[in-house]
Amino acid sequence: MFSLISAGVAPGVALLSYFYLKDEYEAEPLSFVLRMFFFGVLLVFPIMFIQYVLVEEKIISSPAAEAFLSAALLEEFVKWFIIYFFVYDHDEFDEPYDGIVYSASVSLGFATLENILYLLANGLETAVTRALLPVSSHALFAVIMGFYFGKAKFAGRKRRYYLWASFLLPFFLHGIYDWILLAEKQWGYYMGPFMLALWWVALRKVKKAKGYIRCQVTSSAQGVVRKVELP
Repeated sequence: MFSLISAGVAPGVALLSYFYLKDEYEAEPLSFVLRMFFFGVLLVFPIMFIQYVLVEEKIISSPAAEAFLSAALLEEFVKWFIIYFFVYDHDEFDEPYDGIVYSASVSLGFATLENILYLLANGLETAVTRALLPVSSHALFAVIMGFYFGKAKFAGRKRRYYLWASFLLPFFLHGIYDWILLAEKQWGYYMGPFMLALWWVALRKVKKAKGYIRCQVTSSAQGVVRKVELP
């Protein structure tokens, strides 16, 4: 039991630590980051219940509907809702990269409990696959969501556009991810390139968000006061 729970917790904590430690200039309060993580944990139960009802009532009747509606739309919207209403206007959200930290916190809280429950039901032999695919994908969708939350809060224009992007892009990518798993028999041939592309995009977003912080720090050190547009 302990080994199963440890294997379920480890990938989520490792990924959250990675994104948290990437915040080099002003680390977020750990207590607030953990609070968002546990918000994500609590989301698992209502989402699982709604998904169960959708299946039992035969509202979801195709792989595409299950991928894009039952999984992607429901999960990404609830995570987006938590970030928007509990983090977006918070005083601790004071630089663009913070959006990535807090979005990753919520998503990895959700992914961690989901992973533990799956391992308890299916055994430890699935731990590596779960770490590389579902847990990692939740983190990468969160990076994209958080990046556009950061742009929405600190960009001087197109705020509404960036808020829409913070939800629609993770939703679309999450839907593709689940559709590959559900609709393709040889899903491994498609999932590998998809995950590599997702990692590439997400790490570029991390680099861009950090680059904006460096630009602000440099301008401040030079005594220049100006609005810096996000990359």
